[in-house]
Amino acid sequence: MLRISKKNLDRLRAGKPPALSESAFQAQVIHYAKLRSWRIAHFRPALDRRGRWKTAVQADGAGFPDLCIVRGNRIIWAELKSPTGVVSAEQQQWLDALRMASQDVYLWRPDDWDEIVRILE
Repeated sequence: MLRISKKNLDRLRAGKPPALSESAFQAQVIHYAKLRSWRIAHFRPALDRRGRWKTAVQADGAGFPDLCIVRGNRIIWAELKSPTGVVSAEQQQWLDALRMASQDVYLWRPDDWDEIVRILE
């Protein structure tokens, strides 16, 4: 039997697709970008000795955007969030710093899919 959460049932009734987890959304964005011939970098976390998920970074790496997407002379920095995900202070600092450097910077959620498709065309 198919089980669906109340939140996703409400979304379907409102004519919206079910909510994706951040990891499922990320996989969808990466797949679409690859189909459109973009190069993508994402740094995955790994389990440390204490059983915690960590991404190995140095210096100011905490909060670095989820995706670096490059094609031709264009580079896009994308922070991906679930519908209810919250941007941390470190993530916001990176997004602001990249915008100040005249970079294309986006905060994308699953409901932004039409915009994502347009941007990655």
